[in-house]
Amino acid sequence: MKVCITEKPSVAKDIAQILGSNVRRDGYYEGNGYCVTWTFGHLCTLKEPNDYTDRWKLWSLGALPMIPQRFGIKLIDDEGIKKQFRVIESLIGEADEVINCGDAGQEGELIQRWVMQKAKCAKPVKRLWISSLTDESIRDGFNGLREQSDFDSLYHAGLSRAIGDWILGMNATRLYTLKYAHDRHVLSIGRVQTPTLALIVSRQKEIANFVSEDYWEIKTLYRNTLFNSTKGRYKIEAEALAEIEKIGEYPMRIISVTTKKGKEAPPRLFDLTSLQVECNKKFAYSAEETLRYIQSLYEKKVTTYPRVDTTYLSEDIYPKIPGILQAMEPYSELTQSVLAGKIVKSKKVFDNSKVTDHHAIIPTNVRPQTVALTHEEKRVYDLIAKRFIAAFYPDCEFSATSVAGDVNGVEFKATGKQILINGWRDVYAKETTAEEKEDDAENGNMPQFVEGESGSHEPSLLKKATQPPKLYTEGTLLRAMETAGKFVEEDDLREAMKENGIGRPSTRAAIIETLFKRRYIRKERKNLVATTAGIALIDTIKEELLKSAKLTGLWENKLRKIERKEYDAGRFIAELKELINEIVLNVLRDNTSTDIKIEDEAKVTKSKPQEPRKLRAKAEAVTSVEQIKCPLCKKGHLLKGRAAYGCSEFKNGCKFILPFSEYSADLEPKELQKMVKKNFARK
Repeated sequence: MKVCITEKPSVAKDIAQILGSNVRRDGYYEGNGYCVTWTFGHLCTLKEPNDYTDRWKLWSLGALPMIPQRFGIKLIDDEGIKKQFRVIESLIGEADEVINCGDAGQEGELIQRWVMQKAKCAKPVKRLWISSLTDESIRDGFNGLREQSDFDSLYHAGLSRAIGDWILGMNATRLYTLKYAHDRHVLSIGRVQTPTLALIVSRQKEIANFVSEDYWEIKTLYRNTLFNSTKGRYKIEAEALAEIEKIGEYPMRIISVTTKKGKEAPPRLFDLTSLQVECNKKFAYSAEETLRYIQSLYEKKVTTYPRVDTTYLSEDIYPKIPGILQAMEPYSELTQSVLAGKIVKSKKVFDNSKVTDHHAIIPTNVRPQTVALTHEEKRVYDLIAKRFIAAFYPDCEFSATSVAGDVNGVEFKATGKQILINGWRDVYAKETTAEEKEDDAENGNMPQFVEGESGSHEPSLLKKATQPPKLYTEGTLLRAMETAGKFVEEDDLREAMKENGIGRPSTRAAIIETLFKRRYIRKERKNLVATTAGIALIDTIKEELLKSAKLTGLWENKLRKIERKEYDAGRFIAELKELINEIVLNVLRDNTSTDIKIEDEAKVTKSKPQEPRKLRAKAEAVTSVEQIKCPLCKKGHLLKGRAAYGCSEFKNGCKFILPFSEYSADLEPKELQKMVKKNFARK
């Protein structure tokens, strides 16, 4: 018997149908020599500090840094997860072979490997590696199953990422909370989360500290065309006025006319980040929403695997292009011209060297009209479909004209661009906005100028002011994360910088959502704004290593190299261990006083307010109230309320209560534990 383990029940159902495993059991499908079961995403997680030693159960500066000799995994504490794991464990025990059918990416590999490790799988394991969930793709994948060992480096990269996040996140969060959080709320710090917050805070401070300066520009209207002074901005009004006086009585003389023809290639195919950016720009979808919609389109088989960071296709996709275009019947008006001729195999679209695990996001050969899509999914599919079709249209051809003029020694310049052949722009002809049409009209309708001609003109002096940078939107923040905080417009340069981006395309949306959840940022219309708490946290962190986008980008680069077997995973972890040791020592040496108050649901302790040093001393010596088990239900732990101690399971019906009138609110947790044990012991 062969056991297939997928990441979701819906995927298990699709694979079971292809394999002929049509008998539904509790937690799996069976038939034709296969059992197809599933996880629910992560079933396992890295152990928490308190799972390793009692010393780490309490938040204590003296216990830092926390670095286990060997990291372990555990099942997530959920009854549904435990039940499904028992199914998987039992099936693996009876299997002759296991087939890893997890999502074909780093996170999918990590999810499946942990489950198999927890189940102590000693059976041969094969890997299903596919880029879409169409029937054809699944069949091809099973016909070409690969050895699991082929993906060991992918697993090592995922494991290194998880351990690295644990080392920095667990230690830095406790360190900064105990050292600086005077209200005892948790200061959440993460390897990717904190540099991302630092980008937002830095931009906000740049805007707050921005001092606007006036400047002046000289323009002149000649033959209904606006010319700009080549001297650019004048910082002193008197100089600009003097220049206006200088040219006022003299004619404009054309000294050169240059026309060049050029071509504009179609926009790149979508990777996940560029799709999220476009959806945020056009529809104001959050990164998390876009990821949810494209994941659904993938599971409905109409688009390919979404969590990708390349905008290229591998060359083996080229023969499949006509079939995909033919299936896109709602777009037949746009596809017929492509299908009528020879489809060009452009290096700007097909490049094996730019594709690793997966290619760019494109439609599949499943007809979209046969699938029930939501309004939001239709919008996202439309973006992907048109970008895909446009990739096989001719370049847009244009002529660019530059006209230089002179007025009494003052040089002016005007430029214009005229579209000669629309090419790929025809795909988007119906979507052109009024503003874009106005720009095209302004730049494209220049009259014919002749070198040496001259005539009257109308000069004008415009007063302007410098503008601060704009707040980040989710779209512009995603771009900043992709390029480690650098502003990059060119596609080629942006592509080259992805190796050093902050986070991965699949995780960036979750990082932004975490910042919202922690209340470090909020949204004002489309803009992302750091809260007082977010600004205070970044100001408190003296260690540039924890908030530098550049350095975090270098860590990401090493993780990618681990995937490619160009960097050692053990070395990466060793470097982070050295780093956290250095950070702990530096923070403990810091004698500055800070008072960060962050509204967050997680707290170190529920005891009454005390001075931080006293609180830490108690944490080292005594058991916190939350570590005292409820003697009534034996499931919950004690909480300290306004008028009494109670059980954390009160919402689930536990009635245990100790009023402060009988048990003082000032009791040390250790004393309270003794009293509970003495008065409520159960045999």
